[in-house]
Amino acid sequence: MDFKTLGRTGLNVSKLCLGTMNFGPETDEKSSYQIMDAALDMDINFFDTANVYGWKLGEGITEQIIGRWLAQGGGRREKIVLATKVYGRMGEAQNEGRLSAFHIRRACEESLRRLQTDHIDLYQMHHIDRKVLYVGSSNFAGWHIAQAQSAAQQRHFMGLVSEQSLYNLAARSIELEVIPACESYGLGLIPWSPLSGGLLAGALEKAKKGRRAKEHAQKQLDEHGEQLEAYEALCRELGEHPADVALAWLLNNPVVTAPIIGPRTMDQLKGNLHALEIELDPEFLTRLDTIWPGPGGAAPEAYAW
Repeated sequence: MDFKTLGRTGLNVSKLCLGTMNFGPETDEKSSYQIMDAALDMDINFFDTANVYGWKLGEGITEQIIGRWLAQGGGRREKIVLATKVYGRMGEAQNEGRLSAFHIRRACEESLRRLQTDHIDLYQMHHIDRKVLYVGSSNFAGWHIAQAQSAAQQRHFMGLVSEQSLYNLAARSIELEVIPACESYGLGLIPWSPLSGGLLAGALEKAKKGRRAKEHAQKQLDEHGEQLEAYEALCRELGEHPADVALAWLLNNPVVTAPIIGPRTMDQLKGNLHALEIELDPEFLTRLDTIWPGPGGAAPEAYAW
């Protein structure tokens, strides 16, 4: 496993981040433990979660699963960089969500309790707390990042060290302003949904084999059919699986620290590792840009004459 410094922190994290959103809703607790143990064996040390994962109001199901896994000991907590998030509604009361100081303070304490740890390594939102080592943002616009860094500078704080954004071959709008902001302010970019919900993981080939797609997935297939034909043919030409190419494309960007992979099974986890071995040459990258065009670079040059 290769490692990369998270933004300007000096903190070394694996170049793949283990996303845990499926733990509980899609993957049972025993299988979740097996995936986390296997990730450690593969030297994946960057684990990402959120207090709302598990999707039952106030219960923090996924954090609880991770907490019980950590409680088994064996140096598990010391071996990982643990990231969680705050914002979503965690109860029915008026202040049980969003980013008031009141809620952040309470949410942080509750995440610590569920995770059975005394500190969070990366707390993803704009907040400073003595039990949080580094602070990151998620789904911020470029100007939000600039605002946060300006406020932090006035207080002589470190400010944001990472941004977690939707980013993949089929969703490249953050190239306009978010990625330039991350580069300018020294934030590590942590892309979520790197495979566009499975669209970039050989979706067209699977559909041709008769596998039924959910309504949203079928709509995407209809919308991107020609692009997927060209993309999957290009991947076959390279001799690589489409999912691995999509991850390798993200890893090729120096601003990207680690895409968040969300394996539901051990096989999916093992398959994702191959992306670290793929090198994409400039000609191949140009051909990918032809199939999945971005916004044309950074703003304002991308849209101004």
